[in-house]
Amino acid sequence: MATKIGIIGKGNVGGALQRGLARAGHEVRAVGKDPAAVRQAAVWAEVVFLAVPFGALDDTLRTLGDAVNGKVVVDVTNALTADMQLALGFTTSGAEELQKKAPQARVVKAFNTVFAQHMDQGQVKGEKLSLLVASDDAGGRERVLGLGRDLGFDPVDAGPLRNSRWLESLGYLNILLGYVQKLGPDIGFRLVR
Repeated sequence: MATKIGIIGKGNVGGALQRGLARAGHEVRAVGKDPAAVRQAAVWAEVVFLAVPFGALDDTLRTLGDAVNGKVVVDVTNALTADMQLALGFTTSGAEELQKKAPQARVVKAFNTVFAQHMDQGQVKGEKLSLLVASDDAGGRERVLGLGRDLGFDPVDAGPLRNSRWLESLGYLNILLGYVQKLGPDIGFRLVR
């Protein structure tokens, strides 16, 4: 069954998710920064993807207001500072802080360990990537695991939302490997099981 998906953010991540989820047969609305459009997309959607920079989350949440109450909200951000360091870690995560700020939303952490150019297919060089999905909401976690499967990923249940601390660290490692260690963005993680 098609899911109504609102994507907040039309950059590389939002664009890739829009292409892939539409190709998979879902109804997708992607919006940029226009506050009215952001709110309308969230009201309409069953699942809301936050594909904005980590530093823009608070403003985005203010715009969304209660439109995300009861909705699955997928946090795809990397919790990084402006100088590309981890903003949080070890005792909390960006996703856990997001859940505190939107307590009636069903926050799910996913997609942040994958470079944007691979989000629409879930693969690198013909190999399925693992999509690690963490949430305290079992139904929301299952829904996002299913969306990942629809995109072509090998979805992996990463447990409760507190495990986002490690997903965010892994996302940071992916960025370091790709750009600091110069392996490039045609890399990705795969859990062999």
